[in-house]
Amino acid sequence: METATPAQRRATRPRADALRNRERIVAAAREMFVQHGADVPLDEIARRAGVGNATVYRHFADRDELVHHVLLSVTDRVASLAEAAVAAADAAPESAFAALRDFAHDAVDERIGALCPIISESLDPHHPELHAARVRIEGVVEALMERARRAGQLRTDIGVGDLMVALGQLTRPLPGTGGCLLDFDQFVHRHLQLFLDGLMAPARSPLPGHPATLEELRDKAH
Repeated sequence: METATPAQRRATRPRADALRNRERIVAAAREMFVQHGADVPLDEIARRAGVGNATVYRHFADRDELVHHVLLSVTDRVASLAEAAVAAADAAPESAFAALRDFAHDAVDERIGALCPIISESLDPHHPELHAARVRIEGVVEALMERARRAGQLRTDIGVGDLMVALGQLTRPLPGTGGCLLDFDQFVHRHLQLFLDGLMAPARSPLPGHPATLEELRDKAH
C-alpha cells in the first residue's frame, strides 16, 4: 500500500489562507444576502470579504453554490448553538427553559428568515447536505425542548416546528423596509421574548390545531 509523501499531502490539503478566504466569502455573502437580497452582485460580496472576484469563483462555481454554502454555514451555527444549550440544560436542569430562551435569542441573530426567500428560489431542498443539516437541527432542538418539558417549564402542546417557524418569521424584514429598518434587532428580540413567554408552562389557554413538525411544514411547502 502506497503512502502519500508529505509534499503530496500538502498539495491536496487546502492552505490555511485559502480556508480563511472561503470563510470570509461565506460570511460576507450571508451579510449581503440578508441586507440586499439574492441579487447582490458577486463583486460586492468579494469587496465586503476583502478578496478579488477571481477568488470568489475559485471557491464557488456560481451564485447557487455560494448560497448553498451560506445556508450550510448558518445551519451549522444554529445547530451548534442548540447543542451548547442542551449541555447547559443538562448541567442545570432547573434552568432548562432559560437555556431554550438563550438559544432562541442567539439563533435569531443568524437571520434565517431573511435568507428563506433566497434559499427557496436557489436550492434543491432534497440535497443530501441540506437534508442532513435539517435532521441535525430538528433532533437537537427537540432534545432541548424535551429538557424544558421534563422540567415542567415548557408547555406540552408545542413542537419543534412551532419554534422554528417563529424564529424564521421574526427575522423576515417587514414589507417595504428592504431589510434596512432602523434598529431592527431591538424589535426582533422584543417580540421573540413575547413569544417565548407564551411557551412557558403552565399554559394560559389551549392552542388550536396540533404541534407543528418540520417534516409537515416541508411537505406543505412542496
